[in-house]
Amino acid sequence: MDKLQYSIIYAVIRQDISERISIGMIILDGSDITVRYSDNKLKALKYLFPKSKYDFINRAVRGLPLNHTITSKNDIDYLSRYSNNLITFSPLQTIKLEPTEANKKWLFDNYVESLVEV
Repeated sequence: MDKLQYSIIYAVIRQDISERISIGMIILDGSDITVRYSDNKLKALKYLFPKSKYDFINRAVRGLPLNHTITSKNDIDYLSRYSNNLITFSPLQTIKLEPTEANKKWLFDNYVESLVEV
């Protein structure tokens, strides 16, 4: 069975207590690399960060799929080790799911997009 690999993109809210929010995901399907992010969560960051920091996070995350800056597993490994204090990337994880579009959507919805209802 094929497997999916992923790395979660986080915005660090308070570094001193490791408070963060998942805002995106890098998904590897063999040699295909997809970057997805949550528009809703990026917009919510406006209320958590000063404008300059929000603008940096917003541009950086939205630019990842456009700039083709992530081209290999080595790029993800590098990002997970050497992130800045506003954006971090989790180490690459493997999940035993067939690499279908439905499974990629499920992965993103459950680790990034899901919102808790109260």
